[in-house]
Amino acid sequence: MILLFGTRLSSTIVAIVSFVCPFCSQNVAQRVIKLANRFTVFFVPLFPVSTRYVNECTNCGGRTAISREQADNAVAWASTRSAA
Repeated sequence: MILLFGTRLSSTIVAIVSFVCPFCSQNVAQRVIKLANRFTVFFVPLFPVSTRYVNECTNCGGRTAISREQADNAVAWASTRSAA
């Protein structure tokens, strides 16, 4: 019997915020992305092994690692901006 297992990286855009990019120094939209590395069996993702968050510039594509708290704050800030 052959058992196929491994990991797969999935990405989800959590929020879009706007501020000055540290790489290109432009005030443009920044994507807050959740990257989850999931354990798979027979190519079916079962559970997350690790999760991290990054901030990606829409202008230059520069990525900065951020904490979960920073990602949660970005989601809260984006929700208040869309309601106004």
